[in-house]
Amino acid sequence: MIEKLIEYFEYPFVRYALIVGVLIALCSSLLGVTLVLKRFSFIGDGLSHVAFGGIAIASVLDVSNQMVVVLPVTVICAVLLLRTGQNSKIKGDAALAMISVGALAFGYLLMNIFSSSSNLSGDVCTTLFGSTSILTLTSKDLWLSVALSMGVVLFFVLFYNRLFAVTFDEDFAKATGVKTDMYNLLIAIVIAVIIVLSMKLVGSLLITALVIFPALSAMRVFKDFKKVTIFSAIFSVVCAVVGILVSILWGTPVGATVVAIDTLGFAICCAVGTVGGDERAIREA
Repeated sequence: MIEKLIEYFEYPFVRYALIVGVLIALCSSLLGVTLVLKRFSFIGDGLSHVAFGGIAIASVLDVSNQMVVVLPVTVICAVLLLRTGQNSKIKGDAALAMISVGALAFGYLLMNIFSSSSNLSGDVCTTLFGSTSILTLTSKDLWLSVALSMGVVLFFVLFYNRLFAVTFDEDFAKATGVKTDMYNLLIAIVIAVIIVLSMKLVGSLLITALVIFPALSAMRVFKDFKKVTIFSAIFSVVCAVVGILVSILWGTPVGATVVAIDTLGFAICCAVGTVGGDERAIREA
């Protein structure tokens, strides 16, 4: 088995897949705790559908680098989602449902009408579940993923205290002078970047798992916010590495394998996390 892995790692695309997978897992886990505690976990699901619509638009326009289209579209929809969710007439969950379902339907319609591919079903499956896209990365994709990931990590490190305040008591943070609206907007933009990156690993339908499973698993074991965040990052990276290696060795779909490992890890954390570590305990700590 080790010899087989060494043989596979001689190919650049396998190394690219592992590096990008680790970066994606790390980025998605950092803000996952914040999203879970703010009860906005499914923003990843909604924006992933938007990203699917962006990919459809890029395919219709025959854009070689799809991220040029997908990233701006997803960021704009993240901002709209945040603004619409603050509207008293349209609650956050309703806004999320409208944007996600509308984008998914619009994207699939575009792919059906304008697609010139002879394997439309395969293209849609790859986009939705990330079946093979992680193994088709180029050096440009790698460096772009590295740059965006470094930006996400830098954002989290620099604004950790502000994110902590906005996560636990937004009203108190606003009263102390923290520009909560601006930080909520930054969170939405960063999540949009993470979603676009994650499309390569698990596809649009499984992205939510990368955001919530590490956070929920960490909450089963720890109560402190910092410990939860650190464990969430480690958990996510380990699951991504194991999932990618298993996928390479046994030929299983990459995205589904990574999510299956995340699910198994969550079950293990639930079994060993006898000290609690649920959301309420974290808020009280």
